[in-house]
Amino acid sequence: MHDPVLCDEVVAALVTGPGGRYIDATLGDGGHALALLKAAGDDGAVLGLDRDAVAIEAATKRLSDFGERFQTAQTNFGALSEVAERTGFNAVDGVLFDLGVRSNQLDEAERGFSFMREGPLDMRMDQGQADTAARWVNEANEADLAQVFWKLGEERASRRIAKAIVARRAERPFEQTLDLAEVISEATGGRRGRIHPATRAFMALRMVVNQELEEIEAGLAGAIQCLKPGGRLAVITYHSIEDRLVKRILARHIGRWESLQAGGRVWIGDMPRMERVTRKPLIPTTEELEQNARARSAKLRIVERSES
Repeated sequence: MHDPVLCDEVVAALVTGPGGRYIDATLGDGGHALALLKAAGDDGAVLGLDRDAVAIEAATKRLSDFGERFQTAQTNFGALSEVAERTGFNAVDGVLFDLGVRSNQLDEAERGFSFMREGPLDMRMDQGQADTAARWVNEANEADLAQVFWKLGEERASRRIAKAIVARRAERPFEQTLDLAEVISEATGGRRGRIHPATRAFMALRMVVNQELEEIEAGLAGAIQCLKPGGRLAVITYHSIEDRLVKRILARHIGRWESLQAGGRVWIGDMPRMERVTRKPLIPTTEELEQNARARSAKLRIVERSES
């Protein structure tokens, strides 16, 4: 079991009193859900969502002592509002999103997320879905590959990588992670610093295979609607692309005041209205980073649904 990122900060932000109902939209192995249940006390309840059946099984086993206080649903968090309605978690005290890849998925070579371990070119968070990274790499045209690497991975060598992939797959299709990582590395001139040359391209493939940005947009919209007045939303991001999207969505609901020519002012924004709990995102402490290097790029943003 890996330590949940920014766990103390998440619990302090969401559990503001005894009891309460919470949704952990990215359940993983249940670390955050466990902390929320402990902090909320005997009247607290958590609904955990995850698209990965392995994660659901692990978390269910880990939190079995909480009985009916802990429920799960295997689903993309983009379907959060529908699941919340069906399970009665549609007026909750808090919702958490811990975005990115579950540590266990990175560690399991057979899941195909890692460019450091040999495994099938898969990258599906939900192994029941049809689309895989291999399908994308072997079938997408050069322009689409380059666009994915640039927009989702911010990869400056996106065109060179796409060209190299298309040239190599004409000889034989890509099937394994290390094979693709080697082609990407050669296309970018090899490793020069701390970051592996395949890092950004692999992240981009993972995001497109799992439709992560679309899921974030739908999931946050559903979460905001599910919060009761005074309820809080906590979102942990790990890279600039998803963080910019989260900031943009939250900003629309935080809104702004505009002055009127006739006097007074009017609030402009999306409903329901949200308010910032913290002006700047929270980041891991030095102590946490010493214990968990994977938390190094994490940012926690917290907003609260307005009473009005």
